[in-house]
Amino acid sequence: MRPVDPGSVHVLFEPGTTRVVLTGEIDAELGPDLLEAAEDALSTSRPIEVDSHLVTFMDSTGVAFLARLASRAPRRVVLIDPPDVVQFLIDTTRISSLLDVVRSGDPGGADRAGSGGRGEEQEAGGDA
Repeated sequence: MRPVDPGSVHVLFEPGTTRVVLTGEIDAELGPDLLEAAEDALSTSRPIEVDSHLVTFMDSTGVAFLARLASRAPRRVVLIDPPDVVQFLIDTTRISSLLDVVRSGDPGGADRAGSGGRGEEQEAGGDA
């Protein structure tokens, strides 16, 4: 049995971009927070980046979240440092064709993945 790593989603409004940070287990329990985060991120006219490097597990709820962002955002969504579990899911579901995947170890990727200072933070779901 794997240890439980509760998931979270945070929306950061940074200069020039909206960053969504996913951590822990991204599953059905986080569903309402993911819907709220998607609406918050999509309500801006800024490019959207999703930082997923701290995701430990993802089910179809997380895949649906990424698909929602990718299909509704006015620009291509950037997925930063997806762990193997996330990369496998986006490749298997072919959502990877809708996203720009950036690895901080890639030439030129470090600058993109480290897009400057922290902006306003909003945690989807309020007290969640």
